[in-house]
Amino acid sequence: MSSSRSVDPGELRAAIATVSDWLTGSGDQPARADLAAAVRLSLRTLAAVAPGRSVEVRVPPFAAVQCVAGPRHTRGTPPNVVETDPRTWLELATGRLQWSDALADGRISASGTRADVSHWLPIVRL
Repeated sequence: MSSSRSVDPGELRAAIATVSDWLTGSGDQPARADLAAAVRLSLRTLAAVAPGRSVEVRVPPFAAVQCVAGPRHTRGTPPNVVETDPRTWLELATGRLQWSDALADGRISASGTRADVSHWLPIVRL
């Protein structure tokens, strides 16, 4: 779940820069550790800019955070869930992909009335 540690913007930018060529299609698949760092830092940033516990954003196998103000979820499957793969999440987080396009293409699963986190995207631009 979300971490209370704040994210250093320079660390986030460096992690995203490491996977940037792959996101644009001009580079090889990044090392698992680099991909994990970019996903985790960007998700922690989302949780910081949209604090709360009404939406769970999952990017398996790397991380999940709770964010967005509203009714707090405490047990079982949350009513508001966003789930996607690492590449799609990072494309959304960097503004290379629009929320509506990802949703229309089936690249993200968003359930619940609060699951639209597009208001807080992109998180970082390179």
